[in-house]
Amino acid sequence: MSSGNSRFFVYKKLTKEQVGEFHEKGYLFLGRTLTEEGLEKIREQVMAAWRAEKGKFDPNKTWLQNALIPDIHHRALLVRDYYFSGPLVDISEQLIGPNIKAATSQLTFKMRGNTQTFAWHQDNGYGELDPYNAISTLTALDDCDQENGCLWVFLGSKAKGQMLQHKPDLPREIRMEVDESKALPIEMKAGDACVMHCWTLHKSGPNLSKTKDRRILFMRFADADAVEVYNNRAPRLGRLLRGTTRFKEVRQYEAEF
Repeated sequence: MSSGNSRFFVYKKLTKEQVGEFHEKGYLFLGRTLTEEGLEKIREQVMAAWRAEKGKFDPNKTWLQNALIPDIHHRALLVRDYYFSGPLVDISEQLIGPNIKAATSQLTFKMRGNTQTFAWHQDNGYGELDPYNAISTLTALDDCDQENGCLWVFLGSKAKGQMLQHKPDLPREIRMEVDESKALPIEMKAGDACVMHCWTLHKSGPNLSKTKDRRILFMRFADADAVEVYNNRAPRLGRLLRGTTRFKEVRQYEAEF
């Protein structure tokens, strides 16, 4: 288990029961992964990146313009450390296996007044990776509840497997039909994190709060040999974090900062 950056990060090891719960439900609440100091420092760094790139919220802009900064670890030093050597890497190793690479980092915001929704989908629907054991992690930078657009999950949907294959002509936003009576809202406190399997159905609602933003760090981790099904099975590029890989492109890959 990692122990660096304990001033900013809360490292932990899952129990056998927690691992079993994740594989059964396709979702697991992890609790606190950022200290108060780490939370404040990451907020400071990502908000500097947000102001530099996005400016004020504009309801006339698209969802992507209003709510997303890709590769946020390029713009925030502590996010980079959290992504490459923080507690989520230890969690990934327990849930995926000994060979792990970083697959995606994003800052996803729903600022107060942003009432756009993100429809039901599987993360592997937007970027299908094989083997099918990639995980998505969400770290809350604000308290998240139903009012300000928290995550909703469909527990057990992992068992349905890949429900939507990638096609070149897919619309940018996937919309899947779900029996919402079986959905569960995931409310988190700032500094908490959760993890989902790549097949787990989830969505997020509008931010209806007049006083609260909903800021999330989204990070995806994958098997070090994972390939992009939608890209002629080319290896997914990302920094090798643990173990080994058969792909020299991954072994040689270094994320720019």
